[in-house]
Amino acid sequence: MPNLGDTGEFGVISRLTAGRDLGDDVLLGPGDDAAVVAAADNRVVISTDMLVQDRHFRLDWSSPSDIGRKAVAQNAADIEAMGGRVTAFVVAVGARADTDVEFLDQLNEGVWAEAARVRASIAGGDLVSAPELVISVTVLGDLQGRAPVTRGGAAVGDTVAVCGALGTSSAGFRLWQQGIDEFPELRQVHLVPQPPYGQGPVAALAGATAMTDVSDGLLADLGHIAESSAVHIDLSSPSLEPYLAPLASAAGMLGADPWEWVLTGGEDHALVATFPGDVPAGWVRIGQVTAGQTGVTVDGAPWTRATGWDSFRLS
Repeated sequence: MPNLGDTGEFGVISRLTAGRDLGDDVLLGPGDDAAVVAAADNRVVISTDMLVQDRHFRLDWSSPSDIGRKAVAQNAADIEAMGGRVTAFVVAVGARADTDVEFLDQLNEGVWAEAARVRASIAGGDLVSAPELVISVTVLGDLQGRAPVTRGGAAVGDTVAVCGALGTSSAGFRLWQQGIDEFPELRQVHLVPQPPYGQGPVAALAGATAMTDVSDGLLADLGHIAESSAVHIDLSSPSLEPYLAPLASAAGMLGADPWEWVLTGGEDHALVATFPGDVPAGWVRIGQVTAGQTGVTVDGAPWTRATGWDSFRLS
């Protein structure tokens, strides 16, 4: 099996980009010094995320395709969280010279497959030698003439609602950690998140005043909205109870508290937003924006344990 060192940078890039169909938003794709992507309303929404081996994924858990899909999905969720439509991705990969080319082929298949789910394509990228596998994805998006939905617009009286799963990735992580082969759906959703694609623009059109994706944990990410908007958010545990059902059996086996997964588990990349009126179909009311000290409570009480993921936490 040829490796990256045998094939060379440009040989691998040619292999990865050959025969790919570009979407209408990519006017000039891979093969030149830079790509050209349409900006329909003269603005571009842009975000970047990096995945590092053994910090954000493990090669003994994830297939190359899983890794590529995860890298794209978590970036696409950031554009959705601004109320935008994804238009294109730029993907940079660092890998050891002795990495099999087939590994990059499979990772590339995952990248393109996930991009296709949001009707976008890969506009370009980079490939470099690195001591471990690193993937950096930059995503571009189109607001389609709308104002961006930021974290700073929530107002007293707004309804807090969520679209997507909560706690499933954390449950899957614990199952992988403990070497438990049961609950394959939870295990897989940890490897490849499933953002509710298309719901960001739906929320924006419905008048969402603030929005984010649940990447670090529901409490942590709503905390960002509360701080940016200078409001208090109170969550309703009865409204969140349905999210416990898919986790109950795994929690029982692991001796874990499913509430901790729902409230503080990250990487599901659900969307959570505040609305001044009715919430769109497919969204679930889980709380209210109220007057009071800036922060987030559950049934009026503070959550006293960790609220979510911290990139520089060592464990």
